[in-house]
Amino acid sequence: MITPILLVVAAALIDADGRVLVAQRPIDKPLGGLWEFPGGKLEPGETPEAALKRELREELAIEICCVTPAGFASHAYEAHHLLLLLYLCREWDGTPMGPPMRWMRVPELHALAMPPADAPLLHMLEAMV
Repeated sequence: MITPILLVVAAALIDADGRVLVAQRPIDKPLGGLWEFPGGKLEPGETPEAALKRELREELAIEICCVTPAGFASHAYEAHHLLLLLYLCREWDGTPMGPPMRWMRVPELHALAMPPADAPLLHMLEAMV
């Protein structure tokens, strides 16, 4: 059986104090209540950067100015294999609002319950922030 691959983009939004924004997944969704980097699925024909821009506009009501690829994580879930592309973003227009959110330093993120695909990215972020 071939496992479908789900391509997802996410942003590590980093504020002027070096804190990273994480958002809580809706309780009624898979992995509900866990904390994650904001982002979402690519739509057909969409580039990762365009998807990230759209997702952050829809989820957080912000316009990102520029992003830098930071890395990726790969995780096998029961129904699909997730490939998560993480981007760093230090500049955006607007104030993030929407789901429950927290601005935290990267070492503090280790204490949060995060989806299996997000958690491995924390060690990489520690070296970059």
